[in-house]
Amino acid sequence: MIDYATLKIIWWLLVGVLLIGFAIMDGHDMGVGTLLPFVGKDDVERRVIINTVGPHWDGNQVWFITGGGAIFAAWPLVYATAFSGFYWAMLAVLWALFFRPVGFDYRSKIDNRTWRTAWDWGLFAGGAVPPLIFGVAFGNLLQGVPFYFDENMLPYYTGSFFALLNPFALLCGVVSSAMITFHGAIYLAHRTEDDVQERARKAALLFGMVLLVAFSAAGVWVAYGIPGYVITSHVDPGVASSPLSKTVVREAGAWLANYRQQPLTMLVPVLAYVGTIAALLLTLGGKTLAAFVASALAELGVIGTAGVSMFPFVMPSSSDLRSSLTVWDSVSSHLTLTIMFWAALIFVPIVLAYTSWAYKVMAGKVTAATIIKNKHSAY
Repeated sequence: MIDYATLKIIWWLLVGVLLIGFAIMDGHDMGVGTLLPFVGKDDVERRVIINTVGPHWDGNQVWFITGGGAIFAAWPLVYATAFSGFYWAMLAVLWALFFRPVGFDYRSKIDNRTWRTAWDWGLFAGGAVPPLIFGVAFGNLLQGVPFYFDENMLPYYTGSFFALLNPFALLCGVVSSAMITFHGAIYLAHRTEDDVQERARKAALLFGMVLLVAFSAAGVWVAYGIPGYVITSHVDPGVASSPLSKTVVREAGAWLANYRQQPLTMLVPVLAYVGTIAALLLTLGGKTLAAFVASALAELGVIGTAGVSMFPFVMPSSSDLRSSLTVWDSVSSHLTLTIMFWAALIFVPIVLAYTSWAYKVMAGKVTAATIIKNKHSAY
């Protein structure tokens, strides 16, 4: 049996893998949806865009569902605290996601311009709102979330929905939105041709530049404007512990401590820049498949930067510093993490295998001629 401390680290990594997998796989679907009303100039072009992701968007939702389930099982305190504190934000995500299944399935069933335009904007909302809110959530995590635990370990959230919409969190929302839209634009350029492809390439260049600027601005803000969190008491990672048993302080520049102590971790934010710049250059050169891989690596770098900066904190508390949740004290039992580890070892490769097979089967360009020929069966 793997020791408890190692399992805690493994599940921090696995949750990160699931979040990054969601950003890469479901993210490009959302990016395509965000671009739909702007890149598609007529009904046929918009159907071309929808059909690049229509056959597989629901399969990609597996990453979202699995990520939520993994947090629930591996980090129950994080799940309970986050989903109660971010209740209205999570509802906004769900309400936006409701547009996706109905929009994909029913948008082209009725040959009516008003009907189809309405669902185009519904798919836009389903693609644009979740990345924005997820980015805002990460921005608030880096600043600290206003919650605390009582002596019975019941969480109490002391903030409000509108307090989440602070300037730094909104900047993180821009980073997330630009990242996802950039990724979707490159995917769209890979799967289409002619005018739609050219507009998608221009969108990729625009949002890639926005990503670089916003990510850099957020990094400077974290370094000089946001105090991080530091555990000052002894913590034994090999035992089950209560969040309230530790001592935490806030210090300027603390979110950079891991990079100073482990210089190799600097490769993570560097990957965000290298991946984004490589994706931009490859897109300009017409090598869209390689650009898609590069943008996926950029997403790994952006999300990984947040994780590395905060480690070992998962959900810092601004109301009661010792209530902050970390990798060491917010996890399930040793047995639970062990069972989940072996389940993940079996099923994650299966998910990767069938996803790869599905994309191989559906590879190729989606063209206007294909949509016109199959106008009654295409999305």
